[in-house]
Amino acid sequence: MAESINPASGEILATYRDYSANEIGVRASQSSQAYASLRRTDFTARSKWMYEVADLLEKEKEKWAGLMTQEMGKLRTEALAEVEKCAWVCRFYADNAAEFLKDRMITSDAYKSYVSYQPLGSILAIMPWNFPFWQVFRFAAPTLMAGNTAVLKHASNVPQCALAIEEIFHHSGFPTGSFQTLLVPGKAVEKLIAMPEIKAVTLTGSGPAGRSVAAAAGKHLKKSLLELGGSDPYIILEDADVHRAVDIAVKGRLLNCGQSCIGAKRFIVVGDNYESFLHLFTSKMEGYKMGDPSDINTELAPMASQELRDELHLQIEDAVSAGANLVLGGKIPDRAGAYYPPTIMTDVKKGMRAYTEELFGPAAVVYRARDEKEAIKIANDSPFGLGACVISTDVQRAESIAREQLEAGSCFVNAPVASDPRLPFGGIKESGYGRELAEDGIKAFMNIKTVSIV
Repeated sequence: MAESINPASGEILATYRDYSANEIGVRASQSSQAYASLRRTDFTARSKWMYEVADLLEKEKEKWAGLMTQEMGKLRTEALAEVEKCAWVCRFYADNAAEFLKDRMITSDAYKSYVSYQPLGSILAIMPWNFPFWQVFRFAAPTLMAGNTAVLKHASNVPQCALAIEEIFHHSGFPTGSFQTLLVPGKAVEKLIAMPEIKAVTLTGSGPAGRSVAAAAGKHLKKSLLELGGSDPYIILEDADVHRAVDIAVKGRLLNCGQSCIGAKRFIVVGDNYESFLHLFTSKMEGYKMGDPSDINTELAPMASQELRDELHLQIEDAVSAGANLVLGGKIPDRAGAYYPPTIMTDVKKGMRAYTEELFGPAAVVYRARDEKEAIKIANDSPFGLGACVISTDVQRAESIAREQLEAGSCFVNAPVASDPRLPFGGIKESGYGRELAEDGIKAFMNIKTVSIV
């Protein structure tokens, strides 16, 4: 059973029973039938339908944003921006899919040879709760524009969002069954991957979930794509404008109440900037007040559930008990809801959970580095490799560090790490493999077929 719970109040909004094996089978069959139809359509038709999806998102963006705020606790302003970003990715692929997937001519000994990009079939997506619309649409837009069909197993705490997304695609003009939502528990995922109708799988989630999905996909020889979170380092060089660095740091850390895989989590300050950065960073983080996420003036929403909040608190307590310095926050407030205050720690060292684990909430760790070399060493001393940032007034120097030195899939200079439909997105090391978005993303689940005519 899936429960929709308002994290700001703890109120149970709705409950949904899990789909039966028969219902899953029927929906999988419908997805396959839709694929047989969708793959024969041209890009003009798919683009028309995808534009309709974007229009449906924007026409009722207040409704969809309200649903995210109520079910996941997202700030109203952030929820509205998320809906608009979903419409953007739909239009981006509607405009560019045909160009991305056109035949690529290759000179060889043959009379004619080329690569043709062909869809695979039904693609299973296992998606998280933190961006309940965006995570799905960044998968679904390229998937359907490529001629594949989509089967969604969403996080169990956002069933209303999952069903709403299915409703949007149902009314868009895409063949019936092109996008299917399955309300099933996590333990059902391996059986879903094993189904003959499912041709590939993508997951955004935790490391343990990624290992489980990768093992199941490997067992059945099905392609997988994994995005498994991160512990993004932000290096503040000694020549950085500290005030600008603090603005970037706070924005990168508190977006979505810190519940972002590419959220800024570790701040590595070089040289004499350390004290001033820490002072200003603490002052600005402290100014963010918790409140009702539906209130347009609220700056910090609750976390998505009390369980997630409590797990973050255990990570903080572990570090402090082992000698870390708690500069700010770190206390569960005496109020209803899954709230947690902005939190900052220093002196976090190896052996503490906060050194190697992802802090998925409004908590940050600040490190002091003697020089650039030590800062890079600290930044790369992580099992994760999703995003990273360098802040400096010397853009050429910062770019060199970002390009050549940092172990991450996305490296930004003087701006928080963000996903963008035009740029490939994904990580290395324990942050997963494969790329979403841009041209790379739409080719992730295609048969890259060689055709040679002698």
